Amino acid sequence: MQATQDRHGSPTGAVAESCSPSECTALDKLEKASQTVEGASSIVQDIEALSTILTPIKIWLTNTPSSTRELNIDGANQSLRIIKNLIDAGSCQSYAAIDISLLLEFTNLIIKTKLSNAYGLVVKCLAIARKLLDTSDEVILNSYDRHWLSLYELYSQILVSTVDSSGRISRESTACLALMLSRVISGLKASMSSEDPKPVEESLLKIIDHARTSQLLELLCECLMASGSDTLSGSTNMVPAACEACKAIWYLAHAVDIMSIGAHHFSFPLANSWRQIHSMQEQSSKADSNSTNLINIFVKSFLASRPIQVAVYHCLHNGLESAIHACLQLISRACLQNVTFCAIMCRPWNSPSDVDVVEYGGDGTIVSDMFSLLSLCGSYLNKESRQNSNQKCKLSNPHALVVHCCLALATIAACLKSEGGSSASLVLTSSQKKQRSRLSVLAHLSSVDDTVKSCLQPHCASAMLALSSLVSLENGGQTRSSLCETALALFPRMATLHTLLKLWLSDGSEALCRYNAGLLNLFGLRDGSIGLLETRLKWGGPLAIEQACSVGIPQLLIRLLTDGFIKEVSDGKDGSTSRSGLSPLGVVWTLSALSQCLPGGVFREILYRREQLKLLTDLLSDTHLKALAAWTGLGGGKRGVRELINSVVDILAFPFVAVQSSPNMPSASASINSGFLLNVASPGGRIGTENKEMLKTIEQNMPQYIQVLLEVGIPGCMLRCLDYVDMEDLGRPLAIVAKMAGYRPLALQLHKEGLLDPSRVAALLEGPIAKETLLDFLMIISDLARMSKDFYVPIDKAGLVVLLKNFLSNGDPDIRAKACSAIGNMCRHSSYFYGPLAANKVIQLVVDRCSDPDKRTRKFACFAVGNAAYHNDMLYEELRRSIPQLTTLLLGPEEDKTKGNAAGALSNLVRNSDMLCEDIVSQGAIQALLKMVGSYSTVALSPSRRDALTESPLRIVLFALRKMCDHAICRNFLRSSELLPVIVHLRQSPDPTISEYASAIATRVSQA
Repeated sequence: MQATQDRHGSPTGAVAESCSPSECTALDKLEKASQTVEGASSIVQDIEALSTILTPIKIWLTNTPSSTRELNIDGANQSLRIIKNLIDAGSCQSYAAIDISLLLEFTNLIIKTKLSNAYGLVVKCLAIARKLLDTSDEVILNSYDRHWLSLYELYSQILVSTVDSSGRISRESTACLALMLSRVISGLKASMSSEDPKPVEESLLKIIDHARTSQLLELLCECLMASGSDTLSGSTNMVPAACEACKAIWYLAHAVDIMSIGAHHFSFPLANSWRQIHSMQEQSSKADSNSTNLINIFVKSFLASRPIQVAVYHCLHNGLESAIHACLQLISRACLQNVTFCAIMCRPWNSPSDVDVVEYGGDGTIVSDMFSLLSLCGSYLNKESRQNSNQKCKLSNPHALVVHCCLALATIAACLKSEGGSSASLVLTSSQKKQRSRLSVLAHLSSVDDTVKSCLQPHCASAMLALSSLVSLENGGQTRSSLCETALALFPRMATLHTLLKLWLSDGSEALCRYNAGLLNLFGLRDGSIGLLETRLKWGGPLAIEQACSVGIPQLLIRLLTDGFIKEVSDGKDGSTSRSGLSPLGVVWTLSALSQCLPGGVFREILYRREQLKLLTDLLSDTHLKALAAWTGLGGGKRGVRELINSVVDILAFPFVAVQSSPNMPSASASINSGFLLNVASPGGRIGTENKEMLKTIEQNMPQYIQVLLEVGIPGCMLRCLDYVDMEDLGRPLAIVAKMAGYRPLALQLHKEGLLDPSRVAALLEGPIAKETLLDFLMIISDLARMSKDFYVPIDKAGLVVLLKNFLSNGDPDIRAKACSAIGNMCRHSSYFYGPLAANKVIQLVVDRCSDPDKRTRKFACFAVGNAAYHNDMLYEELRRSIPQLTTLLLGPEEDKTKGNAAGALSNLVRNSDMLCEDIVSQGAIQALLKMVGSYSTVALSPSRRDALTESPLRIVLFALRKMCDHAICRNFLRSSELLPVIVHLRQSPDPTISEYASAIATRVSQA
């Protein structure tokens, strides 16, 4: 009889060397008996019967067939059918009775000898082994590690040498690994149970140790790659194998995470640092899980392989619930560690990687599938349609799917935001209809039970977190987008948000931090309500701020920040409970919400009270920053440290920004532009125009604010923060330092804390820092030098003369202007820097800047030249070249301030000696000054236009001419000038200063 083949190409007909008739008869009887529960139960208790069942397999193992003719496939198939019947009958003894090792050895034999005709037996063996391994039977669990090693070796052989077009061998072998890892997780969780903890089987721990140190993860990635390649070729046979591979990868990472937690509850970095700072009982913060390296291996493989990306997409798109569940969690963890991974989640799987114009978030993307899944779960969870949904939806745990789907979306959004430059449309698409639909799904899920307390349910809390994170992607802009308008309409009212914050502070919310063994704390599961509040305050305008302040939300926010302390048990019994506190993401949202509330008047109790400002310095303590830098969850790492520091800075900057944006602030203030980065979008920037009474209060209380800043050590704290961020992230912390440097008490403290430390200065000015940051530091130097000569020595020791010299030739005009300003102030109080400036040939460059193409640079160059000539004539010779340039500026279309600086410089060039008088006359400088007198004389003589003289350079011009009258050569020129009568006439000016200077000139010129 010709042998037929099953779907795997395995012959099912009789072949040579088959079992004896008596054996076949016995197997037939056993197979028939195994089809009933009673018969199966009888068989598993009969050792001889079990031996007979396994005989065909044992024959293969003792006499390895070398060709197809020697195969007894019928006998092996019958043996496997009987074993399957025994298992399906539900006989508990069958798990221990069947030798799993024998089945795995049999499978290994077929794979090694590459007997492709028997591959159907491999599939059946692996399927049976998977069922046998899915047990809590101690006999099997005790040998789990042995079976694991056999399966691992078998798996590596299958991937390397097996041609498996059907994909079933890959699927079944991978499923066995995934199943064993899931049993390991069950064992670990049982050991952590607070009700009935059980010791972990040693064999389970050995499996994790082997899986972590072997090449298992690489093998699973190879399986994903093979699956993706198969899918790209048009087949879907390998999709089930990809689903099992994703499950196995996630189960491995999850098991390692559980082991790293142990039986101890952990708190977030902030709560843990509170306890350390205040010398309370220290608890370990889960800064890093041992699964990080495993996830990194997966991420690297994913980013480098398009087939793996395709495989993961189809796992989520076509997988069963268990695969989807694992895939979502794997995606969340991978997104935490790589922003590029996040972007790929938003990109269509079938779009070429080198194409820029794609529909992000649309059909064919992983995030699109996530929203489809959320819609399905949402309809299932809806109370009104639950009965109908039960008939249509076969999901066993839609709540968990919502949790992990929302956490994945929240992670993608939060990580994209941390890199900047992204908008919510990357996830929600550019279609307003889809944006509205997707946001509505999240809003519905976050309040599915229509009660505030529902937010304590994990699926509601996670939906709130996703909604907050996605909308926060739009918070970076200065204008409210249509997406924000849509989102705000879906947000809870301010009163509801107030209730949510109070609920967050309740003991009931702690359950969220212990959900899923506490592993979801990586994502800040319960902090979504704070994100919603922050967005409503940011985009709700003055009314939202007023509402928040009226119901006491700022006070609740402060309580949130201090929630990490040990809280006494309310029933009076001894003992205490640990509070988890805010997640890193929640801390930043809380601080941002507080910052938005400051214009509502709460700045008085936040910024003028020592205990509240001390709270901010504790947030920036070394203890907290180090814990935050090590945190691998959302809001952690260097990006998290940067966001925390920036959030604290925004609060501290409020009074400085308000005062500097005051209409009363003189335009000539040296610090008006310092820390400009903080002025952008700061609530303090609107105070000057919107609330003059509040501005007056802030101005009057600046001394008190400065005193409190000093008492809690803010200057030193901000300088230490500079060491925790990369060069490209120095902008905001250095900007607040620039603000503080404009106030003498703070400047002195900054200097004491090492602001001008040579190594710090060199790192800042020689490193690749942003333009705004460099300008702020140059302004700091300029402010310190302008403030007092006491800063001259430390400025000199910091090597700033040489560094500033380089900036005088910088390609950016703003930098050249700031360098000139700093040098001018370094010559303001004494001649201390004259020698160093001459020795380093800086003066030559300053003179060149007087003819700079940039008008601001010319203005400050004149200022620097004037101060370089003020104290003595040491630099006169080098400054000689400036005379024609200063003269040109007097006669050119320059702004009055520049002309005034040029006139002042000429005045100082004759102040200390007559060395340059001949050049002053011959180069036309006096003539230019006289022409300026003529230009401004009409205004100076008009009583009704005295205000116009405020910014006029006329006083400085007359002062310069008066100084020149001290030298005979200049007096002689003036005496013969046809413009002298104009000066004489100015003695009648209603301005007393002008009248005085004109009279002095007239008197001196008349003398010999």
